[in-house]
Amino acid sequence: MKQKKVARGVSKAEWVDAGLQALSKGGGAALTIEGLARSLGIAKAGFYWHFKNRDDLMQQLLDHWVGELTTVVTADNEMRTLDPKARLIRTAEMVVDFDLARYDMAIRQWAQEDALVARTVKKVDGLRLDFVRASFAELGFEGEDLKMRSLLFVCYELGATQITGLSRKQRRALIPERIELLTRQ
Repeated sequence: MKQKKVARGVSKAEWVDAGLQALSKGGGAALTIEGLARSLGIAKAGFYWHFKNRDDLMQQLLDHWVGELTTVVTADNEMRTLDPKARLIRTAEMVVDFDLARYDMAIRQWAQEDALVARTVKKVDGLRLDFVRASFAELGFEGEDLKMRSLLFVCYELGATQITGLSRKQRRALIPERIELLTRQ
């Protein structure tokens, strides 16, 4: 007797995750409905349950990147109650612990070919820099010194997973020393 195949529903979050994975592996061209459906092991008709079209999916990917991987830190009211140095440390810990920069390189590459993505990257960079800049400003830094320290912090968090080869545990262990260096007067 043949076994009946049971249809498996795929959530919107699973589609978004599959989209981000595809983007990381193959860039913007990898964001095809057929390819994503294949990677999820379902028919592409399920896509339209959650999204109007490919553009809607792309917007959802960007919204996820902004919300779940940026504003989760920058809009956290509890973070703002910490003293500035502790806020910087906690921010760096969150980036490492939750792998918040995991899609940044893929999104930035995608931004090279898509104006909407480029505007979103610019917005996210502004959010991140403003958040970090406020902490350094509270510590008394200003002018070019403030700008340089803020950029160093954000760029390190962005690139550390890509170029260091350090494990998550090793990167986390370096946080206090790095913040000490960046906050030293």
